[in-house]
Amino acid sequence: MSKGHVFLAQNSETDYITQAYALALTIKKKNKINQTCLITNDAVPLGYKHVFDYIVDIPWQDDAIQSQWKIENRWKIIHATPFKENLVYDTDMLLLSSNDHWWNFLQNKDVVLTTSVFDYKGRKITNDHYRKTITKNNLPNVYFGIHYFKKNRIAFEFYQWLRVITENYQDFYDKFLIKEKQKFCSMDVNASLAVQFMNSFDEFTTTLPVPAFTHMKSKIQRWSKSPIQWQQAVISNLCNNQLTVGNYLQSGIFHYTEDNFLTQDILDQIKNV
Repeated sequence: MSKGHVFLAQNSETDYITQAYALALTIKKKNKINQTCLITNDAVPLGYKHVFDYIVDIPWQDDAIQSQWKIENRWKIIHATPFKENLVYDTDMLLLSSNDHWWNFLQNKDVVLTTSVFDYKGRKITNDHYRKTITKNNLPNVYFGIHYFKKNRIAFEFYQWLRVITENYQDFYDKFLIKEKQKFCSMDVNASLAVQFMNSFDEFTTTLPVPAFTHMKSKIQRWSKSPIQWQQAVISNLCNNQLTVGNYLQSGIFHYTEDNFLTQDILDQIKNV
């Protein structure tokens, strides 16, 4: 297939395979362009396999054996995907309304990174609480959590930068993050550095909020007092395949961020709609 949705998932203390399964279920239900590829070296439960059109091994050795967040293999996505055009997602997301129309906006680009994220009330997030490394070092303000690429030379160059930075992130952070140093390996920071080195911000972004997602980290919700987890401040409810958070109906991509959001009850509802 020429177009598809891609996730790389490896379990740790978090069950990222189940997260990828839930995301794939929502993509299958909401989209007409709904081919999916799971990249993993973990066992995939038999009951999950039907939502993945492709299950592909992570190429080469596992670079994330000692990692909790399992991001060190993400530069390999371009080498593993079977698709010509790709939408890549973090696994802790749900698709609540179709994003089929994104392909029309993205098809003339080689790589597109997210620049627009929103709170649960639909307000664009400008708070840099979690991104001070990027803002203080005047780096391109991009998110790797959802991005698009064509499998071509430009995208391979971008992913090669991701590989070099990820494999040597401490050296890169020491040299280039002068005003605020990132303390751990971050794909947002690595992608931002790659865009900077390629001088490609305009080429790798759009003026439209595509791609975009609702970002549920608690300290960017404009609350006067932020809890550790957003669920401690606002009630969410999934019913009849509609998710409300604080009585606000959610749509598009919902990045729930907290692993305990995906309860068995929510998973059962997603499966049964």
